[in-house]
Amino acid sequence: MKRLIEYGYKGKIYPINPKDGEIAGLKAYPTVLDVADPIDMALIVINAKHVLTAVDQCGQKGIKGIVVISAGFKETGPEGAALEKQLLQKVQSYGMRMVGPNCLGVVNTDPTVKLDACFAESLPVRGGIGFVSQSGALGGGILNILKDISLGFAQFISIGNQADVNADTALEYWENEDDVKQILLYMESIADPRGFRTLASKASKKKPVLALKSGRTAAGASAASSHTGSLAGADKAADALLKQSGVIREFSLGALFNSAKVFSHCPIPKGDRVAVITNSGGPGIMATDAICEYGMQMAPITDETKTYLRSYLPSAASVKNPIDMIASAPLEHYQKTLEAVIADPHVDMIVVIYLPFLGLKDIDVAKAIMEIKAQHPQKPIVGVFMTKNDFFEKLSEMEVNIPFFMFSEQAVDGLNRLNQQRLWLERPEGIVKEFSVDKDRVSALFDKVGSESRTQLTTAESIAVLSAYGIRICKDANASSEDEAVAIADKIGYPVVMKINSTKISHKTDVGGVRVGIESAEDLRTQYQDLMAKLKEKNLLEGLEGVIIQEMVPSSREMVCGVATDPQYGHMMMFGLGGVFVETFKDVTFRLAPLTDQDAHDMIRSVKAFKLLEGARGTIPAKLDQIEETLERLSQLVEDFPEVEELDINPLLISDKDGEAVAVDARIKIVPPKASFL
Repeated sequence: MKRLIEYGYKGKIYPINPKDGEIAGLKAYPTVLDVADPIDMALIVINAKHVLTAVDQCGQKGIKGIVVISAGFKETGPEGAALEKQLLQKVQSYGMRMVGPNCLGVVNTDPTVKLDACFAESLPVRGGIGFVSQSGALGGGILNILKDISLGFAQFISIGNQADVNADTALEYWENEDDVKQILLYMESIADPRGFRTLASKASKKKPVLALKSGRTAAGASAASSHTGSLAGADKAADALLKQSGVIREFSLGALFNSAKVFSHCPIPKGDRVAVITNSGGPGIMATDAICEYGMQMAPITDETKTYLRSYLPSAASVKNPIDMIASAPLEHYQKTLEAVIADPHVDMIVVIYLPFLGLKDIDVAKAIMEIKAQHPQKPIVGVFMTKNDFFEKLSEMEVNIPFFMFSEQAVDGLNRLNQQRLWLERPEGIVKEFSVDKDRVSALFDKVGSESRTQLTTAESIAVLSAYGIRICKDANASSEDEAVAIADKIGYPVVMKINSTKISHKTDVGGVRVGIESAEDLRTQYQDLMAKLKEKNLLEGLEGVIIQEMVPSSREMVCGVATDPQYGHMMMFGLGGVFVETFKDVTFRLAPLTDQDAHDMIRSVKAFKLLEGARGTIPAKLDQIEETLERLSQLVEDFPEVEELDINPLLISDKDGEAVAVDARIKIVPPKASFL
């Protein structure tokens, strides 16, 4: 009540209390049914055991929006969860929408509304941010410091237990809400990953969406048997989801609000070329390092701009980028240099650095920069002021139009976020392709495995599944005897590879079950006899179904493709550097199925090993479109057969002859369809 009144809510307020009388100078009513006027929204702040009765009364009154601040629901245990289930059923039966329960409340700073319906200590600061917080206390703390960090909210929703309204609801609403210029999310969980992906992908094409996703532990990864499974985890799934949705992920509140400051005061740039203006060489060099490390470019200053800069800067100054005006730079040099750099057609973004020298006042420089920005709003400008804290305190009392930071790295990080949003906006939407495949063959194989009470496919069965889905596999055949192995090798042509095919052994290399570079029939017989002897010695003959004889693909590049299953997020697709070092170097990336063609394109370019695929050290460039199609076909496989729990293609060899990607080994684990994660 105090917050509603102090903030100046423009509508009518009706206190409801069974004792009737007067509250905060306003007439109170025993129930909402005793109010003659129509009511739009009810704020429920009573003991949990009375909430259902209050909701019934609100429903009878025709109220369509309720905010249940009351705690005592699923956060308290099974009894509270049952009460919350009843609450949601009532809300839905009346056609209402509900925020909460167990939340801080909601805020709308629109001057025509001015609704502060929460109990944070400070009154809201007006701005362009829509903020959703799953933590009420955290949301309240943020509302209390908005002024100090020079930010303001358009709307704030504390979703609490998110029984009805959640982050998805907010994304759907704010996508087309002009008052909300950017969306910030604090999330501890994502209830419906596919729904979130659909809504966030649309919203992020219209305005920046930033998320702080907590709970980064890799639950369940240690139980996985595949390479993909052991490298996966809940946080990697969440990270993949946010990437595919165009959501900018932050890992701390400081980073979240630093990025929000940049988006609040800067337009999206036209490119990634950054100019640095400084009065000190050190911070300019650090800014340059950070720009290059983020993959952005140092803007190539035009000769015309350099000539103009030389006309007034001292001879000791540097007119290259970074532009170092040296410590004696007066206010006039800041003004003229910034205006010249803004006018330079080769510059997309600008960092202005100030260190206190020779009596030049920090606030005077800041005001001059902001005046120039007001006249030239077309390019992002970020200020780095390595000065006393009282400078930033003064800024909190002013209307600022550019973001200011203490350190160069913070400023460049913000510019990188602007560039990240630019790249997302330019990124094609992507489509999920559908390929012609042999589903019946795979279905029959899975039925056979299930009928034998197995979950692990043999290598031969796994390769057959890949073949049915049009994935390029090497020439191979299964042999159940030494003579049959030689006959197959003679037909394929030497050199060949021999691998054990077992229902019991997942990782063949670990038990010495792979022999490569076999050059002749005689060599093959020797290797076969030695392999069988060693398997017998290790008691590994049980489950052996023979050996696979394969063509030996000449390759110096081993990649990996895979699938793991997260209980909440579903199938996770993996791609990266493969071979025996896949879990050592961990140069892999994840995305969630279904993959679009653009997702597959991004995956292979987001690992360090991509340089190998481009054709490093004179090797034949890989057929990138074929690798992308391999990932897309795997995505279709797990969409068609949700019972695929884990899948590895390791290695996916890149042929040194023609750059073709060839699956030479595979393993697939399934679960019964009724136990599927999707």
